[in-house]
Amino acid sequence: MLHMLLFTSVILLFFMTMWFLVSVAMNRNDIADILWGAGFVLVVLSCTLMVEATTARGVLMALLVTIWGVRLSVRIFMKNRGREEDFRYRKWREEWGDRFLVRSYFQVFVLQGVLMLVVLTPVWYVIGRQQLLPLNILDMFGLLVWCVGFYFEVVGDYQLDAFKKNPENSGKVLQDGLWKYSRHPNYFGEVVMWWGIYLMALPVSGGFVTIIGPAAITFLILKVSGIPLLEEHYRDNPGYQAYKEKTSVFFPLPPKAEPKR
Repeated sequence: MLHMLLFTSVILLFFMTMWFLVSVAMNRNDIADILWGAGFVLVVLSCTLMVEATTARGVLMALLVTIWGVRLSVRIFMKNRGREEDFRYRKWREEWGDRFLVRSYFQVFVLQGVLMLVVLTPVWYVIGRQQLLPLNILDMFGLLVWCVGFYFEVVGDYQLDAFKKNPENSGKVLQDGLWKYSRHPNYFGEVVMWWGIYLMALPVSGGFVTIIGPAAITFLILKVSGIPLLEEHYRDNPGYQAYKEKTSVFFPLPPKAEPKR
């Protein structure tokens, strides 16, 4: 397993370094968002190629990650095409000044590669262990949980993209569909998917220790680079603040009743 991880890490470092150079040439760091899904696919493919035999559980987990990663990268590529660099990266570009290139390489691209390996802990662990255990009820439950999460992410993204494409919605806040029940249903879906993946790792000996994967992505989205950055971005938007008062930040819940005036 160590040999598999070392090989995959080298491949991933080369991959992120090459795209860092591309980002410098294009003068836009938000290309890293496109790589987030693609990098996960690269890791699971590299791990699969490095083992002597693959198991049904390993193949299933790798397939789910590939479906998620390809969809996410294509979606972000299409969304960013023809637009300016994302506001988060523009802000860092201004804040980092002369140290931008160094900090960009290590804090955006290299760090992102490390996080990929951490989040994927349940997957590479199962692939590396190669335990020929039949799929069981826990795997099926994990698959069901993953499908629920995938639904929230895909439908949430679709509703948001369709809303933003309509010129009449300029300056408005999406409050329909899944967004009526959660301010970030797509992030909720992503977190749920990774917990579903974790459930599939539990039947494998020692699989419980891979909880670091779903725990890491949950922490990142809830406390670091997901929800906090978007909430801060809309801090001065009156419409969003009104939406915030009645809508759950993460878990889908019935909206609060409008206060009587």
